[in-house]
Amino acid sequence: MPSTSRPGEVRAAGAVVLRKGQVLLVHRPAYDDWSFPKGKLDRGEVAPAAAVREVEEETGLHIRLGVPLTSQSYPNGGRTKVVDYWVGRVAGAHDVSGYTVNEEIDEVAWVGVDKAEKRLSYRRDRETLAEALETGKQTRALVVLRHARARSRKAWHKNDRKRPLLTVGTDQARAAAPVLGAFGVSRIVTSSSTRCVDTVAPYAESSRRPVDCVDGLSEEDATATSVQAVVDELLRSGEDAVICTHRPVLATVYDAIGIPTEHQSTGELVVVHHRRGRVRALERHLG
Repeated sequence: MPSTSRPGEVRAAGAVVLRKGQVLLVHRPAYDDWSFPKGKLDRGEVAPAAAVREVEEETGLHIRLGVPLTSQSYPNGGRTKVVDYWVGRVAGAHDVSGYTVNEEIDEVAWVGVDKAEKRLSYRRDRETLAEALETGKQTRALVVLRHARARSRKAWHKNDRKRPLLTVGTDQARAAAPVLGAFGVSRIVTSSSTRCVDTVAPYAESSRRPVDCVDGLSEEDATATSVQAVVDELLRSGEDAVICTHRPVLATVYDAIGIPTEHQSTGELVVVHHRRGRVRALERHLG
């Protein structure tokens, strides 16, 4: 999912927010239509972060993202609009009665899925709703994060465990934070090496989540047994989690999850959506 628009393209993001038997819809008076909450990406914004932001702005609800859905693409004036969607779940209160209506959104409602199919104004939205309902029950996310760009080994003459991020790496770490937030990450587990700890630090600070530093995820100490123990615990935890480690350790992480290795660039995230240990979907960001 690219995070920026190509020439002639407008990028947007949103969510099909579900709860038991209902879906969250919004009414736009300017178009007199019913649709899912969505909106354009801000400059430099990554699509998952935009989806969460737009849902909150248009409904007052804070959500976490689940599995990705097929993107919509359709004409928009003289350009093409591309909207990335995810299944969304509310993190917190579900009440929308206190939402302050405005010129953009004048009604927000939880609608039974059977009625929503008739109320939605566009066929493409009805198809997206059907896809969301077919994905099944709620999933959790295990985000595999390769640490951000660090100083080269040749230029660093001290303990390699202490090798720091470059300025570009610090920027990558900051960019990863809103993506982790969009998937509701509440567990932060990382190699104890400085370059990994510093990669998750911006998210830890913004979310006020503790960081669990594990020697068994470092280049020097990682083994199949140590990595498997971490992955198994996170898959069983019932939480959305991130595991930050090094390129040489990534293959062991994916073996522990039970899927083929995903080759990642520095600072890139692979979101593994799973339910009860079974992988349901994968997506990549910031590659």
